[in-house]
Order: sequence, then C-alpha cells, then structure tokens
Amino acid sequence: MTEPTNRGESNDDGDRTPDQIDGVTATDLEPERESVSGPSLRQARIRKLGLTMSAPVAAFIFALVVVAIVIIASGFNIGAVLDSVNQTMSRGRNIVELINRTGMYYISALAVAVGFRMNLFNIGVEGQYRLAALVAAYVGASVNNLPAVLHILVMIVTASITGAIWAGIAGILKVTRGVSEVISTIMLNAIAAALIGFLLRDGGWSPDPGGRKPFTETIDQSGWFPDLNKIVNPILDALGFDPPPPSTKTYGFIVIALLLGVVYAFLLKRTRFGFDLRASGQNPTAAAASGVSAKKMTIYAMFISGGIAGLVGMAELLGGNQHNFSETFLSGFGFIGIAVALLGRNSPVGMFFAAIVWAFLDVATRGFQIIGISNKLASIMQAVVLFAVVIAYTVVSRRAKEAEARSVAANTPAHPAEIPDGGPPSTDSTSEEAADVEQPHQRTTDSDSGEGTR
Repeated sequence: MTEPTNRGESNDDGDRTPDQIDGVTATDLEPERESVSGPSLRQARIRKLGLTMSAPVAAFIFALVVVAIVIIASGFNIGAVLDSVNQTMSRGRNIVELINRTGMYYISALAVAVGFRMNLFNIGVEGQYRLAALVAAYVGASVNNLPAVLHILVMIVTASITGAIWAGIAGILKVTRGVSEVISTIMLNAIAAALIGFLLRDGGWSPDPGGRKPFTETIDQSGWFPDLNKIVNPILDALGFDPPPPSTKTYGFIVIALLLGVVYAFLLKRTRFGFDLRASGQNPTAAAASGVSAKKMTIYAMFISGGIAGLVGMAELLGGNQHNFSETFLSGFGFIGIAVALLGRNSPVGMFFAAIVWAFLDVATRGFQIIGISNKLASIMQAVVLFAVVIAYTVVSRRAKEAEARSVAANTPAHPAEIPDGGPPSTDSTSEEAADVEQPHQRTTDSDSGEGTR
C-alpha cells in the first residue's frame, strides 16, 4: 500500500488513512499554522511592544505640559523652575538621595506587585515595613555581639518574617472569613502604628520611653550594611557633580533591591509557582479547573508580599546614620510603592524606571521653595504622571488587542471543509461531511477486524 503524498490525493488503492479527513492530513495543515504566526502577527506584537514602551513617555510629557501650565498660571517663570531643577540635580548629595530613594521605592513596588499579580491589593505595605524595621532594630540591638555577616543576616530575616506574618494575617482572614484584603490591610496599618507606639513607650523596647522621640538601642557597627560611597563618589566626581558631604551615604542595600527584582522576574516567569500565581489572578476559574488552589495561592502571595515589604526600611536602618528605630522613622514609602507598581505595570524593569522617575520628582523639586514655589508641585506632577499613565496604558492595551485580533483573523485561513466549492454547505452536504469524517474510524475498525480496506 502506497502512502498518499499530496493534499486531496489517496493512495493507489483509493483508500485514506485514519489520520486523513477529506483527504487532508495533519502535515498538510502545517503551512497554514505557520501563516497564523507569520510576519503580520509578529508585526502586530512589535507594534504592541512599541506602544507599551511609548505610553509612559507620552504620559510623562503630558504631565510636564500640565505642570508647566500650572506654573505659568501661578505667575512663575518656567526658566526659573528649570534652573532650580538643574541646580538641585547638579549636587552629588541629591544624586545619592535619588539612588537611595529609588532602591526603597523599588522594593516597596515589588511587594505591592506580588499582590497585584494575584489580584490582591496589599495596602498594608506601610505598616508592614515600619513594624518589621522596629522588630529588626530591637533584635539587632539585642545581638550586637554577633559577627558582621550573621548580624546583618539576622536582622534582614527578622524583618522579612515580621512583614510576612503581618501581611499573612490579611491573607488568612480573606480565605477563611472572606474579609477583603483592602479593609484588613488598612486596619492592620492602624494597628501597626499603635503597636509601634506601645512597644516604644510602654513595652520596654526603648531606653528612653518618656522622651520626646523614643527610640530603640543603637545597632553596633557589625550590623551596618556596607555603603557604595567608594564606587559612587568617584563616578559623581568624574561626571562633574558637586561632591557629596562625608556624612552622605549611598545605601548598599540597593544591590539587594536589584536582586529582589531579578528573583521577582524569575519567580513569576520561570517557575510553576509563578505560573499558578498569574493564572489564579487572571482567571481563577480556569486555574481552579487545572488543580490550582486559589486559597493557597492567596495566602502564599500575601506572605511573599509582606516578606518583601518588610525589607523596605532596612536600607535606612542598616545603611543610614541613626542605626535605630524611632517614631520618626521613614514613612509613606508603602503608599508610594502602590503608585510605582501601577506606573511600572508590575514589570520588574518598568517598576525600576518608575521608581527612578518618582525619586527624581521628589528630589528635583526640593529647590522650589527657594524661588517661592510650593513643594506640593511635585505631588501634583506625580499624581498627573500616574493619572496619565493609567489612561495611556488603557488606551494602548485596547488598541493593541484589537490590532492583534485583526491580524490573527486576517492570517487564519478558512478550513477547506467549511467553504466547499459552489457556496456554503447545505444540510445534506453537512451530513455527508459528517459521514465522511466518520469513515476513517469505521475503516480502521474494519481493518482491525481483519476485513481490510479494499
């Protein structure tokens, strides 16, 4: 028996093999599949990538225009504003501050983004990192006799576990009692603030509980995270920036922030856990049908989010100048992380650049008060940037999906059985095709029974 070689042909015996339907083999369909994923579809995807990359740039330019209009309407000179920004950013101290803030904003955004991937809104990053910093400072000061590496590691692990436990409460409440994580994390923020005050003033965690600003014991130098001054300062000098004062430190913890970004990308894109996390967030029903427990993923996501959040304040605690925790410790970074995660679209690279933009707006507008402009202008600009980016991404996403759908439809050939010669199939022809589809199975059965196909 000779095998058929071309579409629509049969073998010399006039029979069709079981994998043939109306004379068409699976091999014959391969070129059609190739055409679906052909150049047009690739062009649509490249266009989508280009639109996605241009959206934040367009939004930032739009925000600049809006802020310029606000400045002109307030009676100020645009040239004076730009000169103020230039002078502020020419100082090495401010560049170091930009780097330090970028690292902390990035960690905060990563913590929020883990929840976003699971459709969870972790608003409690603020309380998680402040409580974690307090516990880490107390534990770190209690074990001042440890070797340097172990001392730092103990405090980092302590902070991460504290943040994970605090965020995990919201996750457990959600899966066991159906409590919205938005409400529970907001309440946990308030509880964390009260708990911090209690521990510092009444809990015995401060050597001066009756002071105006009670603080924990100072961590010994063995628990200080190395700074990057020896690397950053020569670069600033070479680029012509004013040298930062000796007390200014470039936090070495930004290296940990970058490593967290790499781990975040690998976890979500290259592991089964990340796939289950994204699947549960995008389509819980489909994920459940494939055996993924949405409840477990919710708890895991909140624990991981809190664990990352617990590290937000460690850069300041281990790399700053105080090396203790007081009631005036860093605040507001948890809420900024939400904005940065939205601005960066939960992408590790996007959030990094969003953190730079946010930190730049924070630092560059510091000189506005000198020329008589309120520093609230930076907050206005940040809000406009975020608002414009959300709108731009929504428009781009909708246009890209429409373009991709059109490209797929244009490149998908019609099946021969669906468009027979002479017009659409009638009821009788449909019945004949159905019978024709059943023939291979029948012939196979006949062949198996020993009657042959001839």
